[in-house]
Amino acid sequence: MAVISKHPAAPVPSAPVREKTRHIMLRGWCIFVLFLALSGVSWVNAIGTDAVAAVTVLLAVVSVVLWFLVRPPVNWRRLPWFVVAYIVWAGLSMAWSAWLGVSALTWALLIITTLQGLFVAAMLTWREVVRAVGSALKWCLGLSIVFELFVAVFVRGPVLPGFVIPDQRAADPIVYWCRGNLFNGGRIQGIFGSANPLAAVCLLAIIVFAIRIADRAPRRIMFGAWIVLAAYLMYRASSATIYLAAVAVLAVLCAALVMRRAKTPSARARRYAVFAVVGAVVVVVAWLGRDAIFSALGRSSSLTGRSGIWQAVIDRAAERPGVGWGFATPWVTGDPHFDGWIIDHGQSVMQAHNVWLDVWMQLGVVGIVLLGLVYLSFLWRAWFFAVDRPRWDLRDDRPYSPLTLVPTLVGTLLLVQGLAESEPLLLWGWMFVAMLAFKIKQSPHVGVGPIEQRVAIERGERITEER
Repeated sequence: MAVISKHPAAPVPSAPVREKTRHIMLRGWCIFVLFLALSGVSWVNAIGTDAVAAVTVLLAVVSVVLWFLVRPPVNWRRLPWFVVAYIVWAGLSMAWSAWLGVSALTWALLIITTLQGLFVAAMLTWREVVRAVGSALKWCLGLSIVFELFVAVFVRGPVLPGFVIPDQRAADPIVYWCRGNLFNGGRIQGIFGSANPLAAVCLLAIIVFAIRIADRAPRRIMFGAWIVLAAYLMYRASSATIYLAAVAVLAVLCAALVMRRAKTPSARARRYAVFAVVGAVVVVVAWLGRDAIFSALGRSSSLTGRSGIWQAVIDRAAERPGVGWGFATPWVTGDPHFDGWIIDHGQSVMQAHNVWLDVWMQLGVVGIVLLGLVYLSFLWRAWFFAVDRPRWDLRDDRPYSPLTLVPTLVGTLLLVQGLAESEPLLLWGWMFVAMLAFKIKQSPHVGVGPIEQRVAIERGERITEER
């Protein structure tokens, strides 16, 4: 005879699985590392070069120690080998460098930047990488608008590096950290000290936040607000190069989404043919109408005097076209070879304002070939990472993940930016290439693979279900 019991037979309720504190702290460290790379020279303007050098080395040491303590699963045979080859060639250039001290210093910075990119990729899953980049970008945007607002309201004038308020206005505003233009309609610079890096970070933020909304992340309304802020700051930074990069990013995004809808190889082939024709037409029209385009953007066809810088770099590169003069990214203007070599707005220039000319002058034709292979291999994998349906068994109906679009769109931004700036060779530009290239090779599917499924990831437990 059955007996009714008041005692439940179900398992004892337990608290939901939470992230472990150590993993939360690890992700916080990765956010800080990303913020340091994204914020660029703002740290130099705030605390000085020597302090920044000490902080950079300290961060690298901490990341190396954490790597040995956590020991994430890494397939060392699947490193981004073209990135490694470029670094090795840059190091070898010290054997014939005309500025040995600069080469040694900047090569150490290149090693640290690459190491930090690999560290973040090895420690976090795809979702966490995008989430951490988004968090770092929020700090960059938030501090930029707060800094501009503080200077405009309380200082009511320009501010020099080191938070110094000048007694009188300088002959050229290029020396200012912040010009105090938030309310007077001029270009703003945020915490970066230059409008162009601010605009690039804003476009990166729009990409990342839009992807997070498409991935149905929580608090999507707040991501929309961050996109509005990023768009406003990008508009006020008024960088013609980044405007063109935004158009290119939008075009690549549309092409990737169209390619995802292709059902057969022949359909893909037809789409690639159409893309090639349209791309060729756009390039020809843009070249023929470059004067009108730059006039509409408020710039000259020489990109605000960059043609003179390019010619000086070409002249020096032509003297050693094969192997270059020695690695120097960025140019250290305290060295006699760069101090006073190219003067723009009364200041010694720290870059060639073109990635490919900069590399040709430093590392010769060999360097250009290696860097071209770095970008070719990265963009090749990033493109198929974005347009191929995730598949590692017989099942062929898994949904696409919006996160897979991030590497392709970031690569497009860096390629276009590199036509008029050298920032893609250092700081977050180089770090993101190394980080994303390494991440794609280690985890070619979002949520699948040793790094994606290791202990204490995302939910604090080993993920065994299919994502």
